[in-house]
Amino acid sequence: MELASTVHDAPDFAAVQELFHSRGWTDGLPVVPPTEDAVAACLEAALMPPEHVIGVEPVRGRAVTAEKVAVNAVMAGGLPLHFPVIVTALSAMLRDEFSVHGATASTGGCAVFIVINGDERLRLGMDGTFNALGNSDRASAVVGRAVRLCLINLFDVRPGGIDRSTLGHPGKFSFCIAEDEEGSPWEPLAAARGVPDGASAVTVMAAGAPRQIMNEWTTEPEEILETFAAEIRGNMRQYSIWPGNYAIVMPPQLRDHFAAAGWSRADVQARLFERARIHRREWATVGKGEAVGERGDREYRALPGPDHLLLVAAGGPAGGFGAVIPPWLGDKSRAVTLAVGACLDCEPPPADAD
Repeated sequence: MELASTVHDAPDFAAVQELFHSRGWTDGLPVVPPTEDAVAACLEAALMPPEHVIGVEPVRGRAVTAEKVAVNAVMAGGLPLHFPVIVTALSAMLRDEFSVHGATASTGGCAVFIVINGDERLRLGMDGTFNALGNSDRASAVVGRAVRLCLINLFDVRPGGIDRSTLGHPGKFSFCIAEDEEGSPWEPLAAARGVPDGASAVTVMAAGAPRQIMNEWTTEPEEILETFAAEIRGNMRQYSIWPGNYAIVMPPQLRDHFAAAGWSRADVQARLFERARIHRREWATVGKGEAVGERGDREYRALPGPDHLLLVAAGGPAGGFGAVIPPWLGDKSRAVTLAVGACLDCEPPPADAD
């Protein structure tokens, strides 16, 4: 297999690190040297020629080739078996509705939240239980980090350059989880978003940092969801009032109460759609009184509709915890779900349009 990338010679592993770091090709952490053999192995695993165009960055018109993605996947610690999921995540991000340039260039500092569904999770050894939003397993860390390195090296999304983040958050290193489908009372997230049964899929969302909640004092679904809704309303007051995709991550201890009460995924979405909203006058309670103006009685919903809530079953078995993951900036970027192996030019599944 003939590759187009420039070949660099370095005498040892340490020299590779210094070379890549000096060129601004890393996220600050050590990288795996992307040898020709390792890159070719990734491409062969996905049956992709090096020149295959995965997609085009819509603002600056940059073509993203399979070879360049494979280089960054290897650098992130990726193996050939991880590569198809990484390609799918990049393909989903290149959809117009995701708005990859706006999300990654904004001062808001979001990261790409990635959820993996289907048998691919099991094949890659992904674990959607303990420490699900942390360093839970190799594949989750690799997929999320590969996406970040692609943003850095293929789109020039570097701090102070294209990336204008005021603060950012740690999810920019890696922000990928697998859904705990085996322990969930609900259909998988991807299936709820239109992916055919039996297909593995990747969902991407331009997201702020996770906000952890805890409620161990009730078994009533309505009361549990009020805790989630309060956190969403807090985000609307403190950060952005504009509606968009929110994700909530719910571990087993809370999920069990919903299963016992017979609540479906749609029931959860409908309840939070009704409860997660504020009036503009509430901005005055958090120091934003000047922004209220004459629109104090105007009501804002966190979600344009119930289906905009991404309900993810994940987390360890004990503890009445959960997490709210807010959107970057309302509906300026919409979450995209894509089956593993789908191409950019194919018709998106209905859920992509929310």
